[in-house]
Amino acid sequence: MIEMKVAGIALDAATRSPIVLLRDAQDRRALPIYIGQDQARAIINALENQTPPRPLTHDLLVNLLKDWGMTVERVIIHSLQDNTFYAVLTVRQGETKKELDARPSDAIAIALRTNSPIWVMEEVIADASIPVDRDADEAEQRAFRDFISNLRPEDFIQRGSPPGNGES
Repeated sequence: MIEMKVAGIALDAATRSPIVLLRDAQDRRALPIYIGQDQARAIINALENQTPPRPLTHDLLVNLLKDWGMTVERVIIHSLQDNTFYAVLTVRQGETKKELDARPSDAIAIALRTNSPIWVMEEVIADASIPVDRDADEAEQRAFRDFISNLRPEDFIQRGSPPGNGES
């Protein structure tokens, strides 16, 4: 799993649909997730630390969790099926831990309100992420190609026994 942060909300140029954009800590990969208008507003409110005059749905849920002595440990976006992302909210009350099925947009809105980490399974990132830092990716690929091109057959021949393997 890779921890990601909310980079912001964008609008798809063609459809004008909101997208929440997650980024990894190295700013190398971004994960765009299409969301609804209401969820976009809830995420923006949390990012901007806006408190509505009356609690909205995500605020109500966070208040319920707090009043019942429960904490949100983390959000996990665990799969992508038929262009739909799936997530769970990991909630703890004392020694009891539960994973609750949630839409990623709702889970992200709650994570932002509770300062909980957002994790994404590597398979999801591999399937749906977009590169952000192409220069770093290309530099890494060049360094690997240079390493491979400088390998010699002798580099694969083991000289002597490694220490501690029990052979004489």
